[in-house]
Amino acid sequence: MQEAKAEARYIRVSPQKARLVVDLIRGQNAGQARTTLRSTNKRVAPQVQKVLDSAIANARDRYEDVDVDTLFVSEAYVHDGPRVKRVRPAPMGRAYRYQRRSSHIVIKVAAKEGKD
Repeated sequence: MQEAKAEARYIRVSPQKARLVVDLIRGQNAGQARTTLRSTNKRVAPQVQKVLDSAIANARDRYEDVDVDTLFVSEAYVHDGPRVKRVRPAPMGRAYRYQRRSSHIVIKVAAKEGKD
């Protein structure tokens, strides 16, 4: 099976929010997934589209006989990246801690088999 992978690490968005977008494209054809991402109104959608485009380019580069029209998103997932701990001033001289989350986005594309 012809498969290619692309990964974006340390993206400054919470994994929960990134998973909402990645779940939309899992299992779709590559062209249809690009259209879905273009019409998705989320801040992380352009970054996910860049990862998808990179995976498609990796497949084209790795296998010269691959037909881009037969590619589909075989795997797409988001892992937690490192959390940066910050302090926010609070009333009466106190401080509230909060975490700025980051994500690692992984997308794999594969060519459908059996259409020879």
